[in-house]
Amino acid sequence: MTENSLYLFKAFILGILEGLTEFIPVSSTGHLILVGDWINFQSSDAKVFEVVIQLGSILAVMWVFRARLLRLVRGTLTGVPSEVAFTRNLLLAFLPAAVIGAIFIKTIKSVFYHPAVVVVTLVLGGLIMLYVERRTRHTPGDAPGAADDTASDERASAHTLEQITWKQALGVGVAQCFAMIPGTSRSGATIIGGMIAGIQRKTATEFSFFLAMPTMLGAAAYDMYKNFGVLTQHDLSGIAVGFVAAFLSAMVVVRAVLRFVANHTYRVFAWYRIIFGGVVAAWIFTR
Repeated sequence: MTENSLYLFKAFILGILEGLTEFIPVSSTGHLILVGDWINFQSSDAKVFEVVIQLGSILAVMWVFRARLLRLVRGTLTGVPSEVAFTRNLLLAFLPAAVIGAIFIKTIKSVFYHPAVVVVTLVLGGLIMLYVERRTRHTPGDAPGAADDTASDERASAHTLEQITWKQALGVGVAQCFAMIPGTSRSGATIIGGMIAGIQRKTATEFSFFLAMPTMLGAAAYDMYKNFGVLTQHDLSGIAVGFVAAFLSAMVVVRAVLRFVANHTYRVFAWYRIIFGGVVAAWIFTR
């Protein structure tokens, strides 16, 4: 295998990984950093590669939700109150990360893009997820053992996208800011943030998917604009391969996640984060 073929193969592997992990709360960026370091993926700017191939995942989720997205656009343009409110909520949720990212993204990338940081945030995020799931299941007044996996959904104040309030949307937006730290997980931060704010689990997941569209499109466009001059043809070919791979794998994952959260909590992902973080920590300290 030639050096270029090996590079494209690694880009393909990372693209598949991006699509598989983008919409579950395990941190796609964290996995890309760790696996990229493990397979010695070399790019003029690996951070740009990691951000831009996310466009493939976003196109996949836009395709899956194309009918709802079209209804949102039409309803907003024609002044349908529920759709206008939904658009307002997406903009409110998008704003905090847009502002913080524009000001601090260079500092964040220079300080936090390191495997050791990913380990800490993976484990810490997993513990927070377990706490939130336990807290939403067992509230004051619950009889011991009476709560089931859907108890938090039953107590949530927002069961549909249209029922989300502007305060809940803003809370999700603030939570999304923490996802700028690799290993935190954008989907994890927004979904758990939404559940804390009183949004039903499946609805919080769908809102997270819609919020990913402006957030990740904006981040990818900004990174390409700022760094296009340092990317070589070699880098662009790798980005193209990673982009396609991310699209294909995300098409499968988005539908699977929606089916999963309809009947399950996120505890399995929390334990995965903790165990994976421990394995990676052992690898870092023994290599």
